Amino acid sequence: MPEAALAGDVAAPPAPRLFTRPATVASCVAFVLIGMVQALYGPSVPGLRDTYGLSPAGAGLGLSLHFTGGVAGVLAFNAIHSRISNRALLAASYCLMAAGGAGFALAPNWPLALIAAFLGGLGFGGIDYGLNQLFAVGFGARSTAMLNILNAHFGIGAVLGPALVAWLGPGDYAMAFGVCASLSAALILCTGGVRDAASQPPTGQPRPAQGTLVSRVLVGFLVLYILNVAVEAGVGGWEPTHLETVGYGVTFAASATSVYWLMMTVGRFLVVPITLRYAPEVILTVCAAGMTGCLLLALIPGAAPYAYAGVGLFIAPVFPTGLPWLNRALPGAERAGAWVIAASMVGGVAAPPLLGAGIESSGIHAVPWLLAALSAASLAATVWLKRTATAGQAPA
Repeated sequence: MPEAALAGDVAAPPAPRLFTRPATVASCVAFVLIGMVQALYGPSVPGLRDTYGLSPAGAGLGLSLHFTGGVAGVLAFNAIHSRISNRALLAASYCLMAAGGAGFALAPNWPLALIAAFLGGLGFGGIDYGLNQLFAVGFGARSTAMLNILNAHFGIGAVLGPALVAWLGPGDYAMAFGVCASLSAALILCTGGVRDAASQPPTGQPRPAQGTLVSRVLVGFLVLYILNVAVEAGVGGWEPTHLETVGYGVTFAASATSVYWLMMTVGRFLVVPITLRYAPEVILTVCAAGMTGCLLLALIPGAAPYAYAGVGLFIAPVFPTGLPWLNRALPGAERAGAWVIAASMVGGVAAPPLLGAGIESSGIHAVPWLLAALSAASLAATVWLKRTATAGQAPA
């Protein structure tokens, strides 16, 4: 269904632009930054182990504290957003990210490094929440397209981060975190082009029924985001092991996983013109069906690398495209965006160990089956949300 059909006969007034063009560019750079920082922790493990004398599990705590700080940052900045300006929210987030990155690079011991990882995570969460929320309402009819462009830059950062560590060497991980800290500090100077405006739903937009229906729709979005991030993290974490198990070499498996992440970035750019023609719920339904089909195709060893790349392409638009749908379905629920962003982070933390438990009992060959089950559940959640959210909307 074309997006234009959703507006009915009432033309909505243009939404105020919250970003100047330089501020929009700076926001995309900020997403490159958070993609880099998140992707630095894994390749830095050998250097962290040498520096602090850690076990592999101990070194992995850095990323866990980063994600924990991210969830806390989303919820904390959402709680105070109504009392501070958009510019102050982003400036504070960049400051925390800079302090955390510098602290992690210079920490004399592992406990202080973990505190710095948590501090940087707070900034990460503020940037993730703040820019996603503002882009979802700040570009009018182009918000879905702009959100996909914004989140595509996260993928660029996720590719650049490991490349930077590979170029410097794991032992020089501190320099990589220092570069990110410096970039974050510089972005504080770029917040002047961020404006404040009330994010009220346009006149003529459907408003949902209140009470129980709102709760059900919000829970549906929470489930959708948790499941999709679980699939995203699950493929990224287990694709190399699965490919090695079915006969591919270690180098090929690692390269195929890089292609998966690259396809997530490409997919967000490719979907931009599609978002201008079709409603978010239509795009998300197609994406969920495509993900599920690709994961089932991954059961065939010869097709598995290409199937995982297909998963990356289909899953790419889900996170950014779902936010405008959420804002339209629950225009009065100001905290809804923060909760789903936080839920996505929880899914990223919880999915790998839970999948690991399932794989331990079922074997590595079960990876596509387990991920396909999660993807099928996300498809069911999407279809349920389409029916429930639409049924609960009435003209204002």
